Amino acid sequence: MTVTVNGESRELREGLTIAQLLVLLGTAQTGIAVACNDAVVRRSTFGEYRIAHGDRIEVIQAVAGG
Repeated sequence: MTVTVNGESRELREGLTIAQLLVLLGTAQTGIAVACNDAVVRRSTFGEYRIAHGDRIEVIQAVAGG
C-alpha cells in the first residue's frame, strides 16, 4: 500500500501499525507525536492503530532548547 510519511511517499505492507512503522523508521516511541490524516494518534493506541492505503502520517520529534 502507498502512504505518505512526513511528506514522503512510501510503499508499506498491508496491516502495518503505527508502532511497527516507528520501528521500521528507527524512531523511538517516546518524545514524539504522531498524526494520521490530520488527527492525533494517541500513544496508547500505536500498537493497534492500523495504517490504511492513502493515509498521510506525520511523525513529529520533540526538540528541547530555548
